[in-house]
Amino acid sequence: MAAENPVESLQEEATCPVCLEYFTEPVTLECGHNFCRACISQCWEGSDTATSCPQCRETVLQAAKGAGGDGVCGEHQETLKLFCEEDQTPICVICRESRAHRAHTVAPIQEAAQDYLEAIATERETKRQKIVSEFQQLRQFLEEQERLLLAQLEKLDEAIVKIQNENVTKLSEEISHLSELIGEMEGKCQKPASEFLQVRLSEKHPISPHREGRISPELEVRLSDFSQKTIAVMETLRKFKVNVTLDPDTAHPILVLSEDWKSVRWGDTRQRLQDNPERFDSDPCVLGCEGFTSGRHCWEVEVGDGRFWAVGVARESVRRKGEMNCSPKGGIWAVRRWWGQFRALTSPVTPLPLSWAPSRIRVCLDCDRGQVTFIDAGDEAPIFTFPPASFNTERIRLWLQVWDPDTRLRLCP
Repeated sequence: MAAENPVESLQEEATCPVCLEYFTEPVTLECGHNFCRACISQCWEGSDTATSCPQCRETVLQAAKGAGGDGVCGEHQETLKLFCEEDQTPICVICRESRAHRAHTVAPIQEAAQDYLEAIATERETKRQKIVSEFQQLRQFLEEQERLLLAQLEKLDEAIVKIQNENVTKLSEEISHLSELIGEMEGKCQKPASEFLQVRLSEKHPISPHREGRISPELEVRLSDFSQKTIAVMETLRKFKVNVTLDPDTAHPILVLSEDWKSVRWGDTRQRLQDNPERFDSDPCVLGCEGFTSGRHCWEVEVGDGRFWAVGVARESVRRKGEMNCSPKGGIWAVRRWWGQFRALTSPVTPLPLSWAPSRIRVCLDCDRGQVTFIDAGDEAPIFTFPPASFNTERIRLWLQVWDPDTRLRLCP
């Protein structure tokens, strides 16, 4: 197996799993997962799982566990003054002399607690230094990439200017030629009919329609071809529209589906649903009932003015339990809106500098070419097209994600 790309590994470690951006004011939970401070605050705000990690769902703050729950041994009713290092549990002096702990290493509970705190501090300092070092490497990498991209952009600008100048020159020549033809025709039209006919009959060659005021044949063919392709694309999109619905067996417990399985929203509380293998238990996602292995298909999703959502497709085998990789590597092709910013969920994410906020998105799936395209269904403006991928005949299904109580996604008829 090929070695993992160190740059991609570094980018993934420095990326927040909630907003998929590089960390801003990173915080580390007790379970070891890292998040932006603003993102973890947003996830916990007004939720009944406010003290749980969004990735592993492990409770962050846990009460001390014991038989008595008040620092007293449940078996001997003695104060828990010692800590067994082998069993990692507090014990009393009578437990110390029992067979269960007689051969174990024990220490005063205050001393053990101090050692534990020092170990945590040392571990966090080590992680902090590692993150600082990785960010320095990432910063150097990004600066180098910036220099390369700026150099490529400069060359591209030069090429565009050159092409524009050439096009302007050709267009000026066409306009000049047309002006000459118009002047020639106007002069001929001023002559008497008999003289005009005599001039026409005396010409060796009939007037070519391309010389009598039409654009150049090459330009005319290109314009016609462009028009025909545009019409063909629109007809194709209408032809391959399909009716899709949402699969309730896959919906995260915080999501609420409509009775017709056509819309989804964030619920007020986490529902008590059967934790079947198909159900997402980490990210608030849901799949479509229908799956496609071949051909072209498209459908539309109404996103309204929601601020926190993602729309796309996913492999049948997409991970349902635990931490997800919302990118083609994880079997997901989607676009997302987060705090008013649009981005394609590539790896790393691709910002989409849209000058407008689409209210209805068309998802176009070409299974044979392995391509997924997103279009603003309102004005047919393209949003993003993922590079072709290999689906390997695996079923591809609709995939939606909702992070906000004020966001509702609806499948259009």
